[in-house]
Amino acid sequence: MTTQYQAACRGEITPEMARVAEREGSSPEAIRAEVAEGRLVIPANKRHLGQEGSLDPMGIGRAITTKINANIGASPVRSSIDEELAKLDWAVQFGADTVMDLSTGGRLDETRERLISHSTVPIGTVPIYEMIVGRRIEDLTHKEILACIEKQAEQGVDFFTLHAGVLREHLPLAARRLAGMVSRGGTLLARWMTYHSRQNPMYELFDEISAIMREYDVAYSLGDGMRPGCLADASDEAQFAELRTLAELVFRARAAGVQVIVEGPGHVPFDKIEHNMKLQAELCDGAPFYVLGPIVTDVAPGYDHITSAIGATAAAYHGASFLCYVTPKEHLGLPRLEDVRAGVVAYKIAAHAADVARDLPGARQWDDEISRARAALDWSKHFALAMDPEMARELHDADTPKDADFCAMCGHAWCAVRMSKAMKDWKAGKETDGLEDALARLSPPELEFLHRRRGLAPCHSAVTADAEEARAVQKAVTALQSPDDCECG
Repeated sequence: MTTQYQAACRGEITPEMARVAEREGSSPEAIRAEVAEGRLVIPANKRHLGQEGSLDPMGIGRAITTKINANIGASPVRSSIDEELAKLDWAVQFGADTVMDLSTGGRLDETRERLISHSTVPIGTVPIYEMIVGRRIEDLTHKEILACIEKQAEQGVDFFTLHAGVLREHLPLAARRLAGMVSRGGTLLARWMTYHSRQNPMYELFDEISAIMREYDVAYSLGDGMRPGCLADASDEAQFAELRTLAELVFRARAAGVQVIVEGPGHVPFDKIEHNMKLQAELCDGAPFYVLGPIVTDVAPGYDHITSAIGATAAAYHGASFLCYVTPKEHLGLPRLEDVRAGVVAYKIAAHAADVARDLPGARQWDDEISRARAALDWSKHFALAMDPEMARELHDADTPKDADFCAMCGHAWCAVRMSKAMKDWKAGKETDGLEDALARLSPPELEFLHRRRGLAPCHSAVTADAEEARAVQKAVTALQSPDDCECG
């Protein structure tokens, strides 16, 4: 079966490419060209696409908007399929573009199947988590690895995190670290390699795994098993040795016709983020970079959705295409519904801020629209345009009447936006309410200027639309008054 990458390389525009173009305001040909170059990935397992009313194709790459992922999943300590479905719904409601099921406990197959059938966004997994259920990692065989990967592909998983870049020769490098290895998948494979004195089985089986992924069009998300778990370990030789191996695997995946994303570091000082992003782009030939944060300081457990969103904004600006959210529970426990909400919103802010800074076409339009509503004191529109409308409305209504033309920060008399709006309306000759409060705060020279300038200048474009006529009017007006008084526009 043909993958999105293979079709793009042959010059074909698939329905999924056309849908991504529609969602991004781009052209189908532009999307196809990016997919063919390996710079854009469309995670869309054929089985997930085949489920009616399910997957809505999306794209990940630098040429389009920055995407975010939300991690959910049950654990051996806490497990409920209904709770995971609720987390999926909340993640999508608040803006997640993909969701990863990282379940390590409960009914794994049923949870995964329910999530896939329920989800309109791509679903990712880390197959090694299921591979060790009921067995020691040391007992895992090559046959069992391939069987698990094929089963999950057949179920409809859209992308797999596989830690194929952690090599046996990299392990001594991690021994020098302050925090060692912090990736679950990476440490599990390190134990397997140490026990068997053999190379990483995911690396050894890479071609066989690629054949399975090509059949279902599952995308690789090449995991960073050597990602730094603290600032002291960032940008060390262990991290970059693995990155060089991941770069090799990017080319091998493409040669096999498989789409590929590369995962990146988790804890990085702010001033090192740009270097990390640019090095990955160089080594991995522009393959989309998927980063966890990065967290920019280690001292704020409970607030790592904030510490990491700071890093995520910089990462997305400097080269990352895909951001994996961090919740307030990071380093502390299993995220619950409110944690999912907080993490998703923090990362939507990071992604959008980076897109505005990158000057993507149309990115700032949202900001301008909500600013117009704010300036007009149009609370209904203000809330509707907010990233989290429910939260914005709840915070406003807690202390202020719902139909008030001010908020509780300043109150009625001190509301700068209300006063500015009132003066603008009065100057344009419109009826205003409560202008006395605003005028009472003006100095005598300011009041004199307003009285002298009330109404639009006769050469204003709203009064005289024809440009030649406006210039003639302006010339006549400036003969009678100071040029500084004319407000043409």
